[in-house]
Amino acid sequence: MNEQMPQSPPAPLTPEEERQWAMIAHLGVLVNLISGFLGPVVPLAIYMIYKDRSRYVAYQSLQGLIFQLIWWVGGGILTGVAWAITGTLSAVLIGLLCIPFACVISAMPLAALGYGVYGGIQASQGQDFKYWLIGDWVRSTLTG
Repeated sequence: MNEQMPQSPPAPLTPEEERQWAMIAHLGVLVNLISGFLGPVVPLAIYMIYKDRSRYVAYQSLQGLIFQLIWWVGGGILTGVAWAITGTLSAVLIGLLCIPFACVISAMPLAALGYGVYGGIQASQGQDFKYWLIGDWVRSTLTG
């Protein structure tokens, strides 16, 4: 009979490693500049790998994932819809009034990029960074 030895729990991360992986999770938003949409894969992978080794990394990476899904992916979809409506309505001149709104909506992914970099800097300094509206929800998800 092959009996397996009980596995020991994974070794916890050092504080320096926690800061490093949390920062990388937030800076995953920069991958979107190259790929356009693969940025959420970075915090997802970090969450899956380190969730059992560090609650700090789990919290920061899950926040980064949800933030990117809402602001980068969702903002990109909303931008496409806004410009499609604006372009369609431009044929009857009403769409010209929509251009300023479409421009504002187009800034959502760019704002997400800046906020994600800010989160990465905060995490690299070991601060408990929390995205507005997302951080408390993620924390309750991890503790519940």
